[in-house]
Amino acid sequence: MTCDIAVLGAGMHAWGKWGRGFAEYGTVAARAALADAGLEWADVQSVVGAATVRGGYPGYVAGATFARALGWQGARVTSVYAACASGAQAVATARAQILAGLADVVLVVGADAAPKGFFAPAGGDRPDDPDWLRFRLLGATNPAYFGLYARRRAALYGDTADDFAQVKVKNAAAGALNPYARYRKPVTAAEVAASPVVADPLRLLDICATSDGAAALVLSGLDYARRRGVPHPVRIRAVSTATPRYPRTELDLPDIATDSAASVPDVPGPPAAFRPSLAEAAYEEAGLGPDDLSLAEVYDLSTALELQWYEDLGLCAEGGGAKLLRDGATALGGRLPVNPSGGLASFGEAVPAQAIAQVCELTWQLRGRAGARQVPDARAGIAANQGLFGHGSAVVAVR
Repeated sequence: MTCDIAVLGAGMHAWGKWGRGFAEYGTVAARAALADAGLEWADVQSVVGAATVRGGYPGYVAGATFARALGWQGARVTSVYAACASGAQAVATARAQILAGLADVVLVVGADAAPKGFFAPAGGDRPDDPDWLRFRLLGATNPAYFGLYARRRAALYGDTADDFAQVKVKNAAAGALNPYARYRKPVTAAEVAASPVVADPLRLLDICATSDGAAALVLSGLDYARRRGVPHPVRIRAVSTATPRYPRTELDLPDIATDSAASVPDVPGPPAAFRPSLAEAAYEEAGLGPDDLSLAEVYDLSTALELQWYEDLGLCAEGGGAKLLRDGATALGGRLPVNPSGGLASFGEAVPAQAIAQVCELTWQLRGRAGARQVPDARAGIAANQGLFGHGSAVVAVR
């Protein structure tokens, strides 16, 4: 039995700082996705909303919030929160509904109206919440972790500040070609080096911003797509939402310590790093491997983290990320472009939307409709995200 589902439509609201509510952004993206699919809102049987705690109660019940904004018509609603992996978890929920025969057409929407500056935990005192504790005890904003990852790579593999800067240069060049990106201006390595230090060795231009934005997908079963006259749609072939295994030997948001192998229970199978295990599960489900990919969209919260994803996705050997970048393999026109959308470097974080936006980019690339940033003859792509508390995702799409 195939687990493929069809992507009938993809739509976005441009990223930026617009000063309006997340539901408005999501409605724009949803209508764009429906128009792309050639469907009416009344055709949708289920809405899965990727949730945002910043939207208050409407954000927590995002599925119903978007359905109400579009106009009540009886559709099933679901709301999904998984931090930065919310969008991909919403796609996984939609796929399960379709494969279970609960709906022929599912609309997946994620949107955010993010604050300026660094993200902070939800309000209130929660001493049992590691996300709250790391702020209260350490004052450790997200860039503190990004800086630790960067220093680790420098110590282990010899990565340099210029290597990190070149990731920004690459992604800014791609983002300049994307009409949905917030930042559409090429950047030089010298400009990165001249920007203020945030978390040594990372500078301001090494770290993504927080943004407003939205993305949406219209998903269906393959039989429904054929009945609609779309015999060869872009297909989502795998969605991995695997959790970490003990022991974890790398620092991981929001935890402030790693695990000791001596103090955890025995678990079946060998220890596996979190991000590589996400990719491996997706590859296994899809029946593909890194060599089959045409492009990848990865979670570049910082420039150093993008290099880590190269290795975690199996695009190169451990420690080989900087060389892959220097060789031009991951740039537009390279052997395997990474973040041809421009990535978070060009968009910024709109948390519930970003994993959905990645699948939008895969869809446009696989259709051959990505304009000046098009990857020639794109056949398969992977999108990868990591969220708080062991939430993560990898989505494989093919044509």
